[in-house]
Amino acid sequence: MGRMRILLTALIVALTSACADGDKHSTDNGDIASCEGCHTHYETLKAIAAPDTTTGGGGCGGDAPHIDRWDRVYLGGTGFTDFKNSTHGTLPCTQCHNGMDGTSDKVEAHSGDFISHPSTYAQEKCGSCHNTIVTMANNSLHQQGWGQKRMVYLRAGLNSFDELSLTMKAGYQTNCAKCHASCGECHVNRPKAGGGGLYKGHRFGSPDMRDQCVACHSSRGGHAFFGIGTGTVPDVHYSQLGMQCLDCHTAPELHGNGQILDTRWQMPNLPACTSCHSSIAASNAYHTEHLSAFSCYVCHSQNYNNCGSCHIGGEGARIVSHQSFKIGMNPIKDIKSQYKFALLRRSLSAPDSWDLYGTSSLSGFGAAPTYKYTTPHNIQRWTTRTQVETGQPCYDNCHIVYESGTYRNRNLYLFNSDLLETWELSADTGIVVDGKLPPGWGTP
Repeated sequence: MGRMRILLTALIVALTSACADGDKHSTDNGDIASCEGCHTHYETLKAIAAPDTTTGGGGCGGDAPHIDRWDRVYLGGTGFTDFKNSTHGTLPCTQCHNGMDGTSDKVEAHSGDFISHPSTYAQEKCGSCHNTIVTMANNSLHQQGWGQKRMVYLRAGLNSFDELSLTMKAGYQTNCAKCHASCGECHVNRPKAGGGGLYKGHRFGSPDMRDQCVACHSSRGGHAFFGIGTGTVPDVHYSQLGMQCLDCHTAPELHGNGQILDTRWQMPNLPACTSCHSSIAASNAYHTEHLSAFSCYVCHSQNYNNCGSCHIGGEGARIVSHQSFKIGMNPIKDIKSQYKFALLRRSLSAPDSWDLYGTSSLSGFGAAPTYKYTTPHNIQRWTTRTQVETGQPCYDNCHIVYESGTYRNRNLYLFNSDLLETWELSADTGIVVDGKLPPGWGTP
């Protein structure tokens, strides 16, 4: 766990530590009696900065890198020049941030109805120009985290997030909501998990894969895509084609469709392998036999990052982060109906996860499996399951084969015997493969 966390933290630091893409002092001037005058004067910002009173973002990928408070609000570099030359740069600071311009007094400038993050009031501050996007995004998974919230209240035996105790809601905000983003955290700031603050001198733009997307999606997204895990290599779409997140995950998906969705798998704009890889049903023996029953990741994923049983806000995971691979029964058959078998990852919940927030045991814990449907970003054409030695049948490294008194390849599949806790047994009854594999296999 320690090595994995160090790797993930190092990744985030490397991707997000730069405060501006230019000389910090390039825009220093003598007149600080305005919003822009103060925020372009680096030494002034440093001199008047108050100490941080809260910890950084962090999340599943580890603690967020520390960026000094003055660096988080400094306007400088080519990014600030780009901002000044853009439509957003023509607006007075107070139109978005409120407060008072034309003063060198920090308290006065930030007085009254000052807003440090205008997009937390997106309908008012962003919606006047971007009304359709703001309306759609208001209920998006990126902003609201409906899937996480649903899992918490279901496992707590409740019917809605609103029914949770105030203590559990506070725990959710502290521990789970760190990555769920407003407009600004994708388009003008670094996410909290990346250290927070302005990104590239207040320039507005599409999210940067490394500094913004991966700052939040690190433990399984960036971790897999860049091949950080032991024994893995970067995703072929990245290493061979140089693809970026936005090549597949387009704005309609990221902004949402205005509807409240229980899970991201319900989003109609999700990318699909077959959008690019068409006419593959009969392209080889593997596809002919399995394309209609197995998710693509069962064959084309490498080992990927799993974790389990975190204590929310506590001392960490009972089951530490690890590279693994498990095939099980499709747990979202109602959504991905074409697949009988799917790749699964171990999630981070346990009945006592919320003990520190007043709930010693989640009464409805078995409402969902602890192993989830997963689509790791670590794709390879040839993997340990599809590449077999010359002369061996194509299924040699994937089907369970009984030979010499052992069941070879059994470790690839999720059996009851793989579940370590009694509460896992009840939660995962529907997705273990016991008694569900083809009768011709040498299954125990």
